Amino acid sequence: MLFVRKSYFLPTFILVFLTYILFSSLPPGAEIPYIDDPAEYGPPPPRPPPKGNDLIHYRNPTEKHPVEEYIPLPTAAPSPIPRVQYEFPVESWFTRRRRVKKQNAVRNAFKHAWKGYKEHAWLRDELSPLSAEYRESFGGWAATLVDSLDTLIIMGLMDEFEDALQAIEHIDFSTTGATQINVFETNIRYLGGFLGAYDLTNGSYPILLKKAVEVADLIYGSFDTRNRMPQSRWEWTRSALGMGIQPSRNTILAELGSLNLEFTRMSQLTKDPKYFDAIQRITDKLESAQSRTQVPGLWPMMVDAHDMQFTDPRFTVGGMADSTYEYLPKEHILLGAQTDQYRKMYDAAINSIKKRLLFRGMTKDGKDIMFAGNIRSTSKSVIEPQFEHLKCFLGGTVGIGAKVFDRPEELSIARKLTDGCIWAYDIMPTGIMPEALYISPCKNTDDCEWDEQKWHTDVLRRFAKYSQGEEVAQQIISSNKLPPGVTEIPDASYNLRPEAIESVFIMYRITGDKELQDAAWRMFRSIEKMTLTRYGHAAISDVRNPQSSQLDYMESFWLAETLKYFYLIFSEPDVVNLDEYVLYVSPISQPDNHPMTGCLGSSNQSTNDNHIGTPRHTHSDVQLLDHDTEPFRLHFLFH
Repeated sequence: MLFVRKSYFLPTFILVFLTYILFSSLPPGAEIPYIDDPAEYGPPPPRPPPKGNDLIHYRNPTEKHPVEEYIPLPTAAPSPIPRVQYEFPVESWFTRRRRVKKQNAVRNAFKHAWKGYKEHAWLRDELSPLSAEYRESFGGWAATLVDSLDTLIIMGLMDEFEDALQAIEHIDFSTTGATQINVFETNIRYLGGFLGAYDLTNGSYPILLKKAVEVADLIYGSFDTRNRMPQSRWEWTRSALGMGIQPSRNTILAELGSLNLEFTRMSQLTKDPKYFDAIQRITDKLESAQSRTQVPGLWPMMVDAHDMQFTDPRFTVGGMADSTYEYLPKEHILLGAQTDQYRKMYDAAINSIKKRLLFRGMTKDGKDIMFAGNIRSTSKSVIEPQFEHLKCFLGGTVGIGAKVFDRPEELSIARKLTDGCIWAYDIMPTGIMPEALYISPCKNTDDCEWDEQKWHTDVLRRFAKYSQGEEVAQQIISSNKLPPGVTEIPDASYNLRPEAIESVFIMYRITGDKELQDAAWRMFRSIEKMTLTRYGHAAISDVRNPQSSQLDYMESFWLAETLKYFYLIFSEPDVVNLDEYVLYVSPISQPDNHPMTGCLGSSNQSTNDNHIGTPRHTHSDVQLLDHDTEPFRLHFLFH
């Protein structure tokens, strides 16, 4: 029996309660580093010193679990890849003038935010656009600067690019004040940033590859585990001090399955097989498990990377999973179709996504639009009709997959998914989609007339008011400012995300439909109006409110991705032509020996305003690289 003095009871209760609140409020899926034998690996290391202190640096220590034989890059002959981009006609003088005006508006928005970053957060991770302060969110290695290098080049801002080049020489990737390094974020923001700029400038700046090697060799240390699976929230000081690490039993799927593109490109550029070996071991494990998960074809949100178990019951293509699926067709392209592995994995995934996750949303005007929901393996075929901005990548990915893998019937699905995101922007009072929302699904995908009563019933169900009537439903709709067809908005913020405009851009280049350009312009004007600050652009707290307050942060992807896609959709089609480039966050070129089907040469448009020229020359519209000597592919890494 437990005896507690009455005088101690209240403090004890408060302590237990606060402990519960602390642990229950951790971000869902936050990785828990796992060490199976603490005695073997020693006590936890001391906290790292402040940045600049030379006491703890990571200097490529001797590996505890070295690879005996590396898996090499594929050596089979590359295969042709079908055309992706629409053959645009020559535009009129008037059309060009309107387009360039919009393009310049986007460019000016970038210049405004870059100026604020340079003046108030230079060599810091992110600008705080309201207070003119800074945030160190990703190791303190100037995330915004590195992540935006390719955008500077694409927009022809070469003076700013040269300033950034001088600054990156001072970044020391061997140490950080963070106790853990997020390998996924470091990979996409830093490694992708350096590789993209290196390829866009045709290798003209060796410092970019030098820095890429520094970052790649740093996070390669997270793979030094018994099964060579990375510890994605890497306890880098343990490795620096010669102690062992192990992957977590709670690893986010996207953090495990989204390292392919950069590590593959590192091996292609450096001829060092260790990088490709690292990610190929992950790919082989994912492929092996794909048909044996609780929803065959898909992988769960969380993975036991220590034992490579896939037992989590939650399945989604949204946050914590998204880029694993996004990278399947893109890695296929980067490897020049030298292997069928990624084609087979994509085929299995997209078939399961169509069958288990996609649904049509009920709209008042009868729009035929689609969304991707979530499922739990324990709920059989019931789809949770939750949608989020992060899922907007799917339209572009399905569009690319339809072209690259010759699945033409899925182009209509890609368009409906993209139109769903545009709809989610258009229905909000601010013209901006919220971070997350629930949607009233159609009963019948083929015939979906508006049903007010069903919408109200779905609203009541979302708010657990099952037995209540129409009056209560109307009160909920009014108090929560729910547009028709929306049943709940659990997160009404907008964080400057790029996923929607990414898919709008890709589908515009695939279809040539000017309505997508018009939608992009509506989106840009709404976003700039709501987010503009004296020092840059800020996230907003509530897209339902035209007077919404702003939030004091500007993530690096605003400059690295969002504004880049807005700029590209108003560029000439031969600027980042989808038959010469594949998109992910930062540009990386295709290997020289890659044969493409109808991919080289300019489009049948004049290129006198948006051409690819040498990075030292200036131009009125855009300034890129010479394409006459070798094929490129540009990759933009999705966060």
